Amino acid sequence: MSWSSEIESGQMVEHIVLFKMKDDADSDKIDSIFKGLNGLVRLDQVLQLSAGPVHQLRSASAFTHVLHSRYGSKEDLGAYAVHPDHVSLVQDSAPILEDIMAVDWIADRTIAPPPGSVAKITLLKLKQNVSVEAKMEIMEVIKGINAKVSGIDQFTVGENSPGRAKGFSIASIAYFRDVGEMDAHEELVNLQKDKKVGDYIDDTIVVDFVVPSSSQPCSL
Repeated sequence: MSWSSEIESGQMVEHIVLFKMKDDADSDKIDSIFKGLNGLVRLDQVLQLSAGPVHQLRSASAFTHVLHSRYGSKEDLGAYAVHPDHVSLVQDSAPILEDIMAVDWIADRTIAPPPGSVAKITLLKLKQNVSVEAKMEIMEVIKGINAKVSGIDQFTVGENSPGRAKGFSIASIAYFRDVGEMDAHEELVNLQKDKKVGDYIDDTIVVDFVVPSSSQPCSL
């Protein structure tokens, strides 16, 4: 489902931000910013939010941190973006931030994963002029991974506007109980090897992220 689609009852907006902090950034400053970001889970517009360092990255871009949050509507995401507490943290991070990108997509609503859960975020940049039919086939291949990997506790996939994410238009997130459970499965890393997908992919980013203990889960 594309980002342009209308959100329906029982759905939510997935919002992921990847950060690359400067190499010489003060670690205490980074910790303070991400503690503040995790604190934004208290905002009325936020269904779920967790942020922290990348556990593992497979990408030419050296992202160091990630934020995953969920909202009941596009309007709630917009209200979160302009909330003074969020704006203040964005301003505080600007001097030590080297790169940033964000993806959003619509998914069926689910519960927030508990602290200690591990997310595998997969972003795909497709080659130019890929047909609508090919995109649909790629989405079906990715959705099929959820059915054949028993260790996935949560899984969503959707289409993001490429302009919002440096050309990465298809995104998915899979939550596992722990790192060991996640490491037992490589299907989400090896999408390029699938004959129905690999020929259409220009670039891939795979980010593993552990939900920090300070992230408070809430029922959706």
